[in-house]
Amino acid sequence: LNDIRRIKGLDLSLKPYLDYARDMFLFCFYTRGMSFIDMAYLRKKDLQNGILSYRRRKTGQQLFIKWEKCMQEIFDKYPVNETEYLLPIITKRGEDYRKQYTNELHRVNHLLKKIGKQLDLPIPLTMYVGRHSWASVAKSRNVPISVISEGMGHDSENTTQIYLASLDTSVVDRANKKILDLL
Repeated sequence: LNDIRRIKGLDLSLKPYLDYARDMFLFCFYTRGMSFIDMAYLRKKDLQNGILSYRRRKTGQQLFIKWEKCMQEIFDKYPVNETEYLLPIITKRGEDYRKQYTNELHRVNHLLKKIGKQLDLPIPLTMYVGRHSWASVAKSRNVPISVISEGMGHDSENTTQIYLASLDTSVVDRANKKILDLL
């Protein structure tokens, strides 16, 4: 959570490309760890009456997210997309949408790694880290696995448990250190 705060608080006003990458990362976090492909294919019509609704591309699950002020602030920073899409990820009509998405994902991840290095983060910063971070913070705040699973659009709690098990071993590592220090 502190790293997310540091990422959010970083002054990138003179570096618009890094600022954009950070905004996409934060949007992912704000939307319960929405995957980048789902972000790319959000349509303008998916936002109605303060609710963002979309169908996960991976599982087909329908998700509903309350539109928060922090999401609107990111949306307002960018010119209106000329395509039917909400975010400035797929922006060119007539060009291969899948290619635009994959190119943008690579570009954003490259820029996020620069931000991570600038902040001396312990792991390379990527969009996937934004998704993991939401789950990790939720878990650390004792949000039930079932709620985390639903929030992330997993098709089962088992998926979420596997996902969370791979996230943050630092608690176990600290416990291990305490035990080893007893030797």
